[in-house]
Amino acid sequence: MKKVSVLGSTGSIGTQTLDVISRDPDSYEVVGLAAGSNIELLLEQARAFKPKLVSIATKELAERIRGELPPGVRVVYGEDGLNEVAAGVGADYVACALVGSLGLTSTLAAIEAGATIGLANKETLVTAGHIVMKRAADKGVAIVPVDSEHSALFQCLNGERLRDVKRLVLTASGGSFRDRSRDELGGVTVADALRHPNWSMGAKVTIDSATMANKGLEVIEAHWLFDMPYDRIDVLIHPESIVHSMVEFEDTSVMAQLGNPDMRVPIQYALTYPERRSSPASALDLLAKGTLHFRPMDFSRYPCLRLAYEAGKAGGTAPTVFNAANEIAVSRFLKGETAFLAIDEIVESVLASHSVLASPDLETILATDAWARSEASRIG
Repeated sequence: MKKVSVLGSTGSIGTQTLDVISRDPDSYEVVGLAAGSNIELLLEQARAFKPKLVSIATKELAERIRGELPPGVRVVYGEDGLNEVAAGVGADYVACALVGSLGLTSTLAAIEAGATIGLANKETLVTAGHIVMKRAADKGVAIVPVDSEHSALFQCLNGERLRDVKRLVLTASGGSFRDRSRDELGGVTVADALRHPNWSMGAKVTIDSATMANKGLEVIEAHWLFDMPYDRIDVLIHPESIVHSMVEFEDTSVMAQLGNPDMRVPIQYALTYPERRSSPASALDLLAKGTLHFRPMDFSRYPCLRLAYEAGKAGGTAPTVFNAANEIAVSRFLKGETAFLAIDEIVESVLASHSVLASPDLETILATDAWARSEASRIG
């Protein structure tokens, strides 16, 4: 029986991970759950799975739920609590489903504990890919991607030699405004931006999809996961989200992974790898779909993707700045403090004012992250 901790258990990926686990209870034991502030859902999960440990954002929230937890379930809080769920309960597999750079230290803690990492947190590799991949290699820890695009690449590359790869092709739905020009986005609302046409995701990821910052984070993540230079990672818009990504080989062969948009498929594959088991997702019917469409990427329409490529190629602390500035810009948009089109303007401004530091250690990354957040908070 595989022992599992879920970091970000009340978010979109976390809840779907627990849904997959609940359908195969003889294969998994949930030993740890970590959430932010959604105490009602965390309590529901704790009662259903009875983990050894749950973590919540603050001491106050921990005190509020302590008396409502099932017997034997201990509660902790804050970053220390998050790290304990990641590394202190004997998990064989840690699902890293936190949103934002919060996932970095807990993922590193899980690696140090020797757990397999099911990585759904892009920001971990974006901000510190050189550190995370080295520590995983040193510890002999597998990092199995959960994002649908990276899972697709992982599956297409299974058994292949990286030296035979010509390029990786990430597909993008285009997000909420894929059929609008940039000039038509001046007055869009938060509600407009959160209406993703294909996927059910959390608010931050949905906004990132609309700006294509999400795809930029995925490009940087793919660079680290598959040791691929940026000039061999491309992005295509694919409105149907059926082809989740593709690999082109030197002999012109192209391998693609296809399926209906259902995150439970890559979540389950990461949990069961290298096995494949029956899935709750509906099977793909290409005859019913009829036609699949692809469009070239327009970097002037999606400046955040251009900025992500530039930050990735600059390396060092630049991707950390890109990610942190974007997180703050998206948060400000969701709060109604700034316009949708200001998101990429804020990110570009913060990047322009940053002097890149090469090969940063963890302390430098965290300090750079804090600086970028402060800068992004005061612009405009």
